[in-house]
Amino acid sequence: MCGIVGYIGSEKATDVIVSGLKKLEYRGYDSSGIAVVDNGKLEILKKQGRISNLEKELDKKPISGTLGIGHTRWATHGEPSDENAHPHRSMDGKIAVVHNGIIENYIELKKKLADEHGIRFSSGTDTEIIAHLISVYYKGDLFEAVVRACKDMEGAYGLGVISSDEPEKMVAVRKDSPLIVGLSENGNFIASDIPALLKYTRDIYLLENNETVVLSRNSVEIFDKNLNPVKRDVYHVDWDETAAEKDGYEHFMLKEIHEQPKGIFETLNRRIDDAGNIVLDGINMSKEDIMKIDKVYIVACGTAYHAGLVGKNTIEKLAGIPCEVDVASEFRYRDPFVNEHTLFIAISQSGETSDTLAALREAKRRGARVLSVVNVVGSSVARESDDVFYTWAGPEIAVASTKAYTTQLVCMYLIGLYMGRTVGKIDDDIYEMYIKELSEIPEKLERFLEKEDEIHRTAERIYKRKQVFFIGRGLDAGVSYEGSLKLKEISYINSFAIAAGELKHGTIALMEKGTIVIALATQDILYDKLLSNIEEVKARGAYVIGIAKESNRKIEEKADEVIFIPDCRDEVSPLLSVVPLQLLSYYVAKLRGCDIDKPKNLAKSVTVE
Repeated sequence: MCGIVGYIGSEKATDVIVSGLKKLEYRGYDSSGIAVVDNGKLEILKKQGRISNLEKELDKKPISGTLGIGHTRWATHGEPSDENAHPHRSMDGKIAVVHNGIIENYIELKKKLADEHGIRFSSGTDTEIIAHLISVYYKGDLFEAVVRACKDMEGAYGLGVISSDEPEKMVAVRKDSPLIVGLSENGNFIASDIPALLKYTRDIYLLENNETVVLSRNSVEIFDKNLNPVKRDVYHVDWDETAAEKDGYEHFMLKEIHEQPKGIFETLNRRIDDAGNIVLDGINMSKEDIMKIDKVYIVACGTAYHAGLVGKNTIEKLAGIPCEVDVASEFRYRDPFVNEHTLFIAISQSGETSDTLAALREAKRRGARVLSVVNVVGSSVARESDDVFYTWAGPEIAVASTKAYTTQLVCMYLIGLYMGRTVGKIDDDIYEMYIKELSEIPEKLERFLEKEDEIHRTAERIYKRKQVFFIGRGLDAGVSYEGSLKLKEISYINSFAIAAGELKHGTIALMEKGTIVIALATQDILYDKLLSNIEEVKARGAYVIGIAKESNRKIEEKADEVIFIPDCRDEVSPLLSVVPLQLLSYYVAKLRGCDIDKPKNLAKSVTVE
């Protein structure tokens, strides 16, 4: 989860590192810290809380030096505190480490270090053992000591390591945790993600798994797991720093909600040629390849999982192939029926989600073909897949995902259409209808966003409530799950989503006077059924907020208030119906005074199990 930045060069390290950490605060914000080699001495400063706390301390106690590492933390081991903040140092005070991930065997290593080497520990983290372990192995060569220490460690880690004894060197390691290297005339960098480095460079190396890097001011050496030198092409980032700025919006989440029309347009139109045919760049599936597929697994976490629920409906309907959606954290523990006739679709915004990566690897081990839908170019999920389909959402900074979800939906529609048309499951009329409907979404969404004030007024009526229920049928059920997740993760209201037809099988017992129910009714084929469900909860005293298409006005007779979205076919309605739920969550959280972009206990990229 956490954010890592390291620098060695000619600039003041603290300025570079703090600037980079601010761009990574979405990855963790429980505490932050910095370690710099200054005049042969290792100086460390770290503070609980946001990076602004660290900045205040640096103003009081400036640190010079041009070699340093920094970290912004999402706590996994040890509560947020000054002591548990990174960097961690060895007992002799000469080696400092920043770490993203989890050391699974840290308890055994901690005992060994204490019993055999007399190490005393000053934190409750798993990371501290790394610094001590490297120190035990250090015999004058930091690279060699890091390599030896990594052989003892089990788990996932992205590491940045420096030593006061070697002020012209930094060592970094990537194992199942994201890490990149930045290159510039004024020095070299490491970071957990691209936004941290855009102020200084757009030229980077995308590290592969199990690679170790040695950085100096003027050189970068990459080694594979067998310590063989690796030559790597430079990846040039073609989006600039302003793409990761708020651009006048109060929060990144609101900005990213408003960027959805553009993201949908880009994701769709980059894949439609002049003749109207879908061109899936990064996917090379022939008719014969598709005909061999007898089952599709869509595997993801959180918001991406909810996109998969819509994808399942799309692929089954258009391609005629049975499809199952699974939570990545559960997939590999239930002995799934996966073989060489399985298409495994991994969905992940960051492409670094630990559970999704683990599920992907298990599917590959069983012979499945892996297709990934990701937003971050060069990410782990993308590199380990047979086929890659990139969303064109642009950088998503807010922890609560919005534009990644809608662009993932577009990708699922395109994959389903491509597969169905290639094998003759759908005719040209159906294909052209979908393309027309999808191409109209950006304009319809722009039109809907002009009614944002209406959502704000609705939020004022519910922001003091302790719980909210979401119901829907068909595709609306999947969108309900996403709406519920958005509300709970940024406003901390206890929200719950259920397929509306299941209300009478238990959940209706929770309905009472004043209970808030958000009812999605955008599926024409199930419209009357959903109106009956509204009547069921209204009979128990619920206050119902409906979401419906503009032409379906009958719901006004049933619901207490209604938010209308532009008319569209049922099949593509999730692209529109989710947006009022995103906005409602945003304004409820704002009215409650929540930290919208950095909700408590959450981080953007989940790189631990």
